[in-house]
This record gives sequence, structure tokens and C-alpha cells, in this order.
Amino acid sequence: MDTLEEIIGAAGGQLWTWIVLPVVVGLGLYFTIRTGVVQFRMIPDMIRTLTNKTPTDASGKAQSISAFQAFTVSAASRVGVGNIAGVGTAIAVGGPGAVFWMWLMAFIGGASSFVESTLGQLYKVKDRDAFRGGPAYYIERGLGARWAGILFAVVLIICFPFAFSSLQANTISASFSSTFGGDTTAVAWVVGVALAVLTGLVVFGGIRRIASVTQSVVPAMALIYLAVGIVIVALNVGEVPRVFGQIFAGAFGFQEVAGGLIGTIILTGVQRGMFSNEAGLGSAPNAGASAAVTHPVKQGLVQTLGVYFDTFLVCSITAFIILVSNPDLGSLEEGISTTQDAMVANLGSWASVLLSVIIFLLAFSSILGNYYYGEANIEFITTNAKVLTGYRALAVVAVLGGSVASTSLIWTMADGMMGVMALVNLVAIGLLSGIVLKLLRNYSEQRRAGKDPVFTQDQVPGLKNVEFWQDADTVTGPVAVPRAPRRR
Repeated sequence: MDTLEEIIGAAGGQLWTWIVLPVVVGLGLYFTIRTGVVQFRMIPDMIRTLTNKTPTDASGKAQSISAFQAFTVSAASRVGVGNIAGVGTAIAVGGPGAVFWMWLMAFIGGASSFVESTLGQLYKVKDRDAFRGGPAYYIERGLGARWAGILFAVVLIICFPFAFSSLQANTISASFSSTFGGDTTAVAWVVGVALAVLTGLVVFGGIRRIASVTQSVVPAMALIYLAVGIVIVALNVGEVPRVFGQIFAGAFGFQEVAGGLIGTIILTGVQRGMFSNEAGLGSAPNAGASAAVTHPVKQGLVQTLGVYFDTFLVCSITAFIILVSNPDLGSLEEGISTTQDAMVANLGSWASVLLSVIIFLLAFSSILGNYYYGEANIEFITTNAKVLTGYRALAVVAVLGGSVASTSLIWTMADGMMGVMALVNLVAIGLLSGIVLKLLRNYSEQRRAGKDPVFTQDQVPGLKNVEFWQDADTVTGPVAVPRAPRRR
């Protein structure tokens, strides 16, 4: 098992260093320039779109989930282990300087997130009482390469509902074992069985049930965690200047450059940042495509806001919890224990219990978000009901297995699969980015004219294989015809 982990780790390291990292940074900068820094100048539109009314069908029922619900489904996947255990791992491996590179890549990656989620909306398809879409769909429809869409779908299914959900379950198990003690193996199995049962109850209910759970759980738990973090920072406010100094010195310091550590710091920051905020990874478009909005650009903006919420708020709070509490970083451990120890040191042992509850709910919501991503891609490959049922069962088993598996092996596999997935998606959105620029121009022209943007596919000549967006009635929802009263 150790040999397998070493092989996977070495291959993944080479892939990230020489291929994925340059593509992530290069395309992110390209999108930033070509869109006129859309991730910054259109922040007001991002916030405004969150509260847009959801278009309805002829019966008055919402066409699909709302922009805000889609935001929470993607946030459910984003806000979890990556924000708490992942940031601790980044600091333990790359030092405080890794935090700066997480921040920088969140800003640059915001442009990539906008492009991929706008494409996800454009090429979405109707699925029963909701929409589905994502990279597999825009690769097939936009690039005419179904084989590449299937490749992406397979990689995502392995990466998210299996590897990443196993990692979320493993962190929940580790957190409970650390908090409550006792037989670690027994605790892991109890947690695993409980998680598997809860996951099964939700995932067999479809996207609307997932959305209803995540829109309640994610904001509440994230706000509680942020509040606790702010209290800890306030208790150590005198340490804040030192922490900022450590972050910037670690990112650009002479000692790091001279010692050859700068590459490790940057790579660690980018990897953990992408694992956390998923910008450019190709996961968030699956959630973004499920929303009912009146213009593809709207959900692209909303998903970009999700990147900021994840990194600049939640990840930053974790980083400050750790750094204000640990002036000496030499003894930090990878994983959840670093954050847990910092909270206990500041607030007492009860904070460990609180963090375990927060971890449980955030990680569980991430498992649900990960599951939905897999479902959307299973349905891209086949609509066979038996295959979907089998996938749901395997997703539940992965949660149980992850609770008792080796943490290091799961992290290593997740990093490797994440690199492959990001590479396929980034190449695709790079080739399709010209369409997004046209959509952004169309959206901006309507906003300047004082309109609430509504897109129909005839507004951008030459679009092919677009299933939705035929006419304004389809997009905004036709006026419902009142039903005649039922005779008694």
C-alpha cells in the first residue's frame, strides 16, 4: 500500500508541477485580461443575481432550483474539509506563504470559474423537473467531442463522489476520534455507518432534496464557524500584524527562494486552493447548470462569488485561527488536528466538540454536493435507471469506506485525480472562451440599457447544439393560465 501511495504521489506531483500549474495560472490570467477583470468589476452584479426571482413554467412551478440554491449546492462541495483540514495541511507543508498563493489563485481563478459556469448554463439540458449540465455537456455540445466529455465524466465520478467524499468522511471520523477518544477503529465504523445511512436517505431523493438540505446547512454552519474564528482572532488581535508579516514573508521571502522552497509553497497553495474553491476544476459548473436563470452570465457571476466566499472568508478564517495561535510552526501536523488544537488552545476543550459538529455538517453537505456532481455525469453517459441506482449505492459505500481508510492514501489519490480533471476542463474552456466573451458582451449591453438581462440563442449568431434558450417565453417562463375551478 505504501508503494502504491508513493507511485501515485510521484506521478501526481510531476503532473501538477509541469503541466497543471502552468495551465491553471496561464489560462486564469488570460481569462482575467480578456473579460476585463470580470471577477472584480462585476461583484455588485454577483450579489444582485443571488436574489433574482426563479423563472417558472406554465403551471407556475419553478423551472429548476434557484440561483441561490445552486450557489449553496456548489458551496456545499466547496465548504468542507478543504477549508478546515486542507488549509491546515497547506500551512503545515508550505508554511504561512501558502496562504498568500491561495488568495492570489482564488482571485485569478475567479475568472476561470466565471467562464466554466457560464458555459455550464449555456449548454444545460432539461432533466425531468430540473436542469443538468457541466463540462461533459459543453465539451460534447460545444466542441463536438463526446469521447472527451465521457472522459471528463469518468474522471469526475472517480474524483468527487468517490475520492473526495471518502476524504470528507475520513475527516469527520478523525475529528470525532480526536474529540471523543476511545477505540479509534470502533468510532470510525460507527461514524461511517451513520454517514452512509444519512447519505442514502438524501441522495435517493434527487437534486431538489439535496438543494433543500444544503441551502439550510451550509450558510448556518459557515456563519457559526466564521463567528468562532472571528472571536479567536479578536482574542489574539495583537498577533494579527505578525501573521500578515508571516504570510507575505513566506510567499516572497529570500530564505524561501534561496532554500528552493518557493516552488513547494506555490504548488501547495495552488493545490489546496483549488481543492477548496474548485475554481477551474470543472465541478461547480455541474451545480451552476442546474439553476434556472434568465441569462447564462448570471450564474457564471454567482459561481465566481462562491470562490470568494470559500477562500477569502472561510479559508482565511482557518488560516488566522492557526497562525495567531501558533507562533512556532515547526511542529504542525497535516490535517484537521492543526485547526482543532488551535481552537482548543484559545477556547477550551468544548471548542473541539463544536468543531466536530461543524465538520460533520459541512463535510456531510460536501458529500451531498459531490454526489450530485457524479449523478449529473452518470446521466451524461447513460440514462439507464439501473446504472444510476448502482451509482447511488456505490456512492454510499464510498462514504463508509472513506471513514475507515488511510487518510494519506485518500489525499494522494484525490490530488492526482484533481489534476487530471482540471487539465481536461481547462483545455475545454480555453477553446470555448470566445463564446463566453460574446455572452458577457450581450449581458453588459442589456445592463447598460437598464434591462434585467434575458438571453435567447439568436442573440449570438452561430451557436450550435444549444438545447435551451430558444425564446423569451422558454427562458423567463410563460404566463400561467388559470385553471378552471373544479366542480364539486
